[in-house]
Amino acid sequence: MIWLTIVLMGVILFFNRYCFLAPNLPVRLSQRMRTLLSFSVPAVLTAISGPIIAFNGDEWRPVVENPYLWGALFAIVLAYFLRNMLVVVVLSMLMFILLRTVW
Repeated sequence: MIWLTIVLMGVILFFNRYCFLAPNLPVRLSQRMRTLLSFSVPAVLTAISGPIIAFNGDEWRPVVENPYLWGALFAIVLAYFLRNMLVVVVLSMLMFILLRTVW
């Protein structure tokens, strides 16, 4: 039963994504829907990274000594000014590693 559920969820996910990515299917989204979907990536990224940045297990991380917070803020500032994802990822990871070794 578990394998059947996993396979069915995989099939549903495949066809759900295929409808938007297949060039032959006439699926067109309105401008409003495109605008709404443009917010989904930052929302999911925030939902995933927020607890990692703020918590250490069940406890809050201290703000001053939190390398995750300072690395994330550094990445946000770099992304705003540089607009180059590869450079931002590499530099923010280096900053995070530097902060982890210091604290």
